[in-house]
Amino acid sequence: MPKRILTGTVTSDANAQTITVSVERRFTHPVLKKTIRKSKKYRAHDENNTYKVGDSVRIIECPPRSKTKRWEVYAEAKAEA
Repeated sequence: MPKRILTGTVTSDANAQTITVSVERRFTHPVLKKTIRKSKKYRAHDENNTYKVGDSVRIIECPPRSKTKRWEVYAEAKAEA
């Protein structure tokens, strides 16, 4: 099974080698047909403390690094024009 890759925004970099990434998904409500936004926060491993709050990053699944970390930074997301 392939590893999942998600794109999100860094919301916290307070801890050493860890960032919190908020990933937003959009979908259409099945009954109301209205676009709904839901977000979820993931804790990701950032080896060199490279990323700061507001950066857009891609994260990938990995074996557990700690009690809460199951993701690591894959790459910085490309800026969309």
